Amino acid sequence: MKTVKLLSVFALMATMLTSCYTEVIVEDDYVVNPTPAITINQLLNAYELWYVDINETIGYGESPFLQIAFTVSFRNGTLYANNNLVGIGSQGNGFGIPIGYYNAYNMILDIDHDIDGYDSFDVYQIDNNTIELYNPFNDTSYFLNGYQRSNFDYDYVFYDNIQYFMQEYEAWEKTYTSSYGALNEFDNENFLQFLSGGNDNIFRSSQDPNGVNPNNLYWDYTGSYGVGNTIGNIYLKTLTLDYDYFDNEFFELSVINDQRIELLHPNSGTVYQFTGRGYIEYLKEGTIIDKSKTSALKKRVQHTNKKENSRENTRNQV
Repeated sequence: MKTVKLLSVFALMATMLTSCYTEVIVEDDYVVNPTPAITINQLLNAYELWYVDINETIGYGESPFLQIAFTVSFRNGTLYANNNLVGIGSQGNGFGIPIGYYNAYNMILDIDHDIDGYDSFDVYQIDNNTIELYNPFNDTSYFLNGYQRSNFDYDYVFYDNIQYFMQEYEAWEKTYTSSYGALNEFDNENFLQFLSGGNDNIFRSSQDPNGVNPNNLYWDYTGSYGVGNTIGNIYLKTLTLDYDYFDNEFFELSVINDQRIELLHPNSGTVYQFTGRGYIEYLKEGTIIDKSKTSALKKRVQHTNKKENSRENTRNQV
């Protein structure tokens, strides 16, 4: 009788262990679970917005539509993106603009971009609100963080990436100069343009009279510029224009609205306002809608050194 009891206990334990067993595959130091708890479409639709954390990118390739996007959204087969900071939070009810179509199945995400065409990604769930999109064609991974529109901080994204906002107009025209402040060389500058050449931001300035069409401006000077933070105030930035022939010009930069900025010139005490002319709606890196300009090089770049092309975190494949 005792022998029968023991055998029954062993049989029960074996059954329980077998029923709880899930196959786990170790691949390149990752634990990969081939049986997802939810489908890939459920995962992609769990959040309304996926913020592209460009600084976490692994690899040396680029997927253009992800390189320029601040957020992407997967809505019933249509792919949306916030590519511009002008209007972010209001454009497309916060989703941005439609940029193509997608098809998600098993652990694959296929993208048909309106301009870039077809691309495909392996999808991995890193944690409950982070996914990795790995492009096997260029051996590069992008990491996306999920948010709902109601708890997404559009303002933070705007001010944290304000250098790109400066590039979203063909030119900035000086439309106000304070009556106070000492005379200085910058009084003569009537237009500014902010370009991007990768990691080195380039600006141009013009002394042409007000009212000139941006396409007809003569740019008197080309130099480098930098946008910096101020401690304790995310809404106040610094702008440095590198004029070689009369040193740098330093400003405190404030954003009045999506089309107007204010520059305080501390050395003279003068306040300037510049208004954006020729809004550029970006669809992808190097391509814009109904516009063409030298600043079409605009794309988001990493602020830190690119990581080694290896994955160091445990992930669950979906």
